[in-house]
Amino acid sequence: MRKRSVGVSGLQVSQLGLGTLTWGRETRLEDARPLLAGFVDAGGNLIDTAAAYAEGDAERIIGRLIRAGEVARDQLVIATKAGFGVRDGQRVVDTSRTALLEDLRASLRRLGTDYLDLWQLHAWGQAPLEESLAAIDTAVAAGDVRYAGVCNFVGWQTAQAATWQAAFPGRTPLSSAQVEYSLLARRAEVEVIPAIRAFGMGLLPWSPIGRGVLTGKYRNSRPKGSRGASEHFAWFVEPYLEARSRAVVDAVSTAADGLGLSAAQVALLWVRDAPGVTAPLLGARTVAQLQPYLDCDQIELPDEIVSALDDVSGGPNTMREGYEPTLTP
Repeated sequence: MRKRSVGVSGLQVSQLGLGTLTWGRETRLEDARPLLAGFVDAGGNLIDTAAAYAEGDAERIIGRLIRAGEVARDQLVIATKAGFGVRDGQRVVDTSRTALLEDLRASLRRLGTDYLDLWQLHAWGQAPLEESLAAIDTAVAAGDVRYAGVCNFVGWQTAQAATWQAAFPGRTPLSSAQVEYSLLARRAEVEVIPAIRAFGMGLLPWSPIGRGVLTGKYRNSRPKGSRGASEHFAWFVEPYLEARSRAVVDAVSTAADGLGLSAAQVALLWVRDAPGVTAPLLGARTVAQLQPYLDCDQIELPDEIVSALDDVSGGPNTMREGYEPTLTP
């Protein structure tokens, strides 16, 4: 698998990342083992997780696979997140210095590693931003973290955080940002991606297949065993099961038929090669789901297909090279 730099940093990652949102719930250890092995065998190295995923079980599974020798630690770029979790059944964002560093220690323990390749603030919190970012500086200075990033920040939040870190020598620059981005979620193009590019950061899009909807499997029903039929993730899929999304899904399916690809492959390729993108994060739960994405490594969508998908999903992407806006007199 081809590699890409994360923004202007020296961190090199595979152009696809393996996400672990379902690990510890829908994806058990015995399912995760061949998933990770297949991903690494194909040249993938970026695995994205979080302290909050399955209350730490996703990180525990990764740690168990490393300790069991299923994969070597130095074959992986481990990206995890801190500052978000569940307490007494309620989702809580706590980006205080205390909470972040406690999350970090717990993540290192569960993962069975003495460093993280990429440590990310999981969300914008109520603690002063400078306090949260100082926790990153502390972790990097201690050798616990090598690169840092943010997740789910809007444009001005991303720019404020990056500016603060760049304002004083010795602070850790932000290398990446992670936001939702797909043919069903293009809001990031308005402010987030321009901010990321302005500060030399890499973009790690989550849910590049539109929370699974762009596979086309929800066109007529919610298949048994899918996220849309899951007790834990039905709420996650629901927003994209509406008329506008169906029109985009139909267009993706039409393009796929003409190219001899699956709808999921077309949706992924559109994101993977969009301006500013470093590595989409795949939420595949089985090897059968993952393999078609790995098979796309040398495939690119024709320009006319990209343009048609831009049009049907919200209009031209103004960051594409050669884009010329239509001016009205």
